Amino acid sequence: MDTAETRLTFRDAAAADVDELVALIESAYRGESSRAGWTTEADLLQGQRTDPEGVLGVIESPGSRLLTVERDGRIVACCQLEHRGSYAYFGMFAVSPVLQGAGLGKTVIAEAERQARETWGVTEMRMTVISVREDLIAWYERRGYRRTGRTTPFPYGDERFGIPLRDDLRFELLVKPLV
Repeated sequence: MDTAETRLTFRDAAAADVDELVALIESAYRGESSRAGWTTEADLLQGQRTDPEGVLGVIESPGSRLLTVERDGRIVACCQLEHRGSYAYFGMFAVSPVLQGAGLGKTVIAEAERQARETWGVTEMRMTVISVREDLIAWYERRGYRRTGRTTPFPYGDERFGIPLRDDLRFELLVKPLV
């Protein structure tokens, strides 16, 4: 059986990858191209999801990694891992919209959890998700994450995170034990 997983290469992102990573992240969440996948935020937010400075900041930050996933020499997915003491923060997760729904995301998050556990010895993964993204939260719940009910405000007025199309956006903390 020839699966996408058999051709994947995981590596840390480099500064030379920034433009390709920004394009991937934007395509997974914003604009018409994001509608090819199921993770789109196009009905919630307009504008950018990230920018070159934000991606480079993750790459260059101590205790942070931008795990990059290649297939056939092309970046097809990525995620941020940040060491925060006893836990790791998982963010900036993107899978190419045309590859969503085929199991690639499950493979990437499992590898991210494994690397965080083995590299840093963390016992928990944490992330924040826009609380109205019920389908996305359900996907994470099927991967073992649980809702905490703890929320933080969406950064309204800071266009680096997008231009909200509704006024009820908040981030909810999800957690998963890594044991």
